[in-house]
Amino acid sequence: MGNALSGSPQYDCAGAYICETDTAEQRWMGEICTRFLATADSTGGQFCVVDETAAQGETVPLHRHVQDVESFYVIAGKITFFIGAAPGVTAGAHSFVHVPGGTVHGFRIASDTARYLIFTTARHGEFYRAISQPAAPGLPAHPEVDWDRVMAAAREFGVELVGELPAA
Repeated sequence: MGNALSGSPQYDCAGAYICETDTAEQRWMGEICTRFLATADSTGGQFCVVDETAAQGETVPLHRHVQDVESFYVIAGKITFFIGAAPGVTAGAHSFVHVPGGTVHGFRIASDTARYLIFTTARHGEFYRAISQPAAPGLPAHPEVDWDRVMAAAREFGVELVGELPAA
């Protein structure tokens, strides 16, 4: 996963690393491509950062996770977020969206494509890994979502699926 930075006599940089998107672990959850930039292993269990790309209409259904926060930074495109009982709000490029633990939320890609970062707990990053499938030569680029796998991981990681998003 990333390149470790060598130490210097002046500064302690043990555990520091650089991870480029092109070399990050890549996985698929349906049409969402997830690249793991920072994981539980690389951050000493402190947090996770993923870089995701998805096409228009791709959705993440309404759900909540009491123990885990999520923050989103939209790099490109537009994403409509549904948070709590509020109507959908569309966030464009360079927008930051924070969702506290326990808050019902979901989202829909509102532009042709969108690219965004998700900052979350190390534990929730492991949920992302559990619900996705590896991207590798010889494997389908956009595998079907395995909902049995998603439901099992949701139970294991304390994620409650609440329902579908409101109609577009």
